[in-house]
Amino acid sequence: MSDAITFIVLMFDAMLRVSTPLILAAFAGMFAERSGLVDIGLEGKMLGAAFAAATIALVTDSAWLGLVAGLSVSIGLAMIHAFACVTHNGNQVVSGMALNIMVAGLGPVLAFNWFNQGSQTPMINEAARFRPIHFPFADRLADIPVIGEVYSEIISGHNIIVYLAIGMVPLAAWFIYRTRFGLRLRAVGENPEAVDTAGISVSGMRYRAMLVCGILCGIAGTYLSIAMNTFFVRDMTAGMGYLALAALIFGKWKPLPTLLACFLFAFSQALEARLQGVDIPGVGIVPVQVIQALPYVLTVLLLAGFVGKAIPPRASGIPYVKEK
Repeated sequence: MSDAITFIVLMFDAMLRVSTPLILAAFAGMFAERSGLVDIGLEGKMLGAAFAAATIALVTDSAWLGLVAGLSVSIGLAMIHAFACVTHNGNQVVSGMALNIMVAGLGPVLAFNWFNQGSQTPMINEAARFRPIHFPFADRLADIPVIGEVYSEIISGHNIIVYLAIGMVPLAAWFIYRTRFGLRLRAVGENPEAVDTAGISVSGMRYRAMLVCGILCGIAGTYLSIAMNTFFVRDMTAGMGYLALAALIFGKWKPLPTLLACFLFAFSQALEARLQGVDIPGVGIVPVQVIQALPYVLTVLLLAGFVGKAIPPRASGIPYVKEK
């Protein structure tokens, strides 16, 4: 019984760590799509931020300067997307995919030329990473069944970005549903003509939404390279940007359901790591490739059969052209 409890606790601990970039990216996409902009480029912004954060953290030995670098690159990419799609009414899907492809190629090329270690950066030392925060008495309470394990493993022992991602969820919900900014954001995504008639700049609101999107993706990418891992490597996001979009659709563009969808996908990824090499009675050792496909198979199954009718904001993906 105690082994089962320990396994469950460790699974939830891993789920929190894996879900952090998914939550940040999904809520980044939520702000973008609530304003009427489809952002396929979540993956590229996270990847660019991960490379910038790892590089600057290596040079300066500072995780915080790495975070600033990650935010700067991600916000810059978000502004490029906004410039193409808001100012010039470009195709939003094409723009997002172009950013993904550009960053996916540029990061490894720069890493190869700057560090000469293939398409990755050197290992980042402990001082230049975001380290776990241990709450009071966590070590002493760790041996207490259930309560102590939950406190020491699930509640305590995560880095600041994990706590930031969880705390951001109610804050984002409050911003979207309880503030003037959120009201205007939702109105722009549903009926930009009415917003424009009221004297509010549609372009300005969409640029602000993309600024928030860039900030959240920047934090997510920084987490991947200098908090969750110890270096940057090619394609280290591994489709997390697309999973975040799937979680957003599964959550029907609402904060709490989106959070739960992120937890579900993260749990499947944590389970994937636990099942590799395990001899399952009556089945044997499941091939690694099958286990690694679990999160993506789950995504397809959920979106195909269990979401129901997911209706995005009415103006999502439609460029707004102001009438002369």
